[in-house]
Amino acid sequence: MANLKDLRNRIVSVKSTQKITAAMKMVAAAKLRRAQDSAVSARPYAERMDRVLGNVVQGIGGSSAAPAMMMGTDSDQVQMIVVVTADRGLCGGFNSSIVRRSRRLIRELDAAGKDVKLLCVGRKGADVLQTDHGTKILEKIEGIAKPIPTFYGATEIAQKIMHLFEDGQFDVCSIVYSKFVSALTQEMTCQQLIPLPPPKNSTAETQNSTSAIYEYEPTEDEILTALLPRNLAVQIYRALLESNASEHGARMTAMENATRNAGDMIDDLTLNYNRTRQAVITKELIEIISGAEAI
Repeated sequence: MANLKDLRNRIVSVKSTQKITAAMKMVAAAKLRRAQDSAVSARPYAERMDRVLGNVVQGIGGSSAAPAMMMGTDSDQVQMIVVVTADRGLCGGFNSSIVRRSRRLIRELDAAGKDVKLLCVGRKGADVLQTDHGTKILEKIEGIAKPIPTFYGATEIAQKIMHLFEDGQFDVCSIVYSKFVSALTQEMTCQQLIPLPPPKNSTAETQNSTSAIYEYEPTEDEILTALLPRNLAVQIYRALLESNASEHGARMTAMENATRNAGDMIDDLTLNYNRTRQAVITKELIEIISGAEAI
């Protein structure tokens, strides 16, 4: 039978934890609204810019004058994956889902005979991937989203990727992140950044836009030289915003579940405490009555 003092201490401890998880839920909910608005607002520009450049890729075709960032290196042997996770935990399965998706992609590329390299954005993903794929990690980037993701931070990551590409460190670059759907749902997304993938002809609008003729002024090279790095930074910025919103949504949901579980545990402990206390009182009464009858 459990000791009454131990049960009281346990109840007090769980109540303290419940207060902490409830406070963390409120903080995450407050941050989620702003993060969600930022992520949703960034989607139209990023999607349209990616679509326009994808149409240009299809229009140029195999032209030798096209930049390498657009058309690639004529090889896909070395693949670099940018893994975007959080710097903190206590957000349910947010980080583990991204790591699991990245590991599956790494296994697929390894099975195809490709050389895989990793660029980890976020401490949690880097710490987990370090155990299995430490030799593949080129660099770890932490604190890029503190207090919130900025376009300046995304530009820094884009410049690192461009420098690695110019140095011949990889042929294809993809980014794995969590796309925000709702506080309860996050969608694991893998998007190719370099070279630009051709547009998907899934709608009539896309089919019409692929047939458009683009005229460049002043020159094609100057326009693409400015647009390609900017598009890379925009796509990374979008991924950071989506990941940030997903993190806050996952943390709010996890803390809500933890608060509810703490309440259930308090109820169970209180019931156990009352039963134990009643059993102790009954035992003492039996001893008193038995002693009185013996006298």
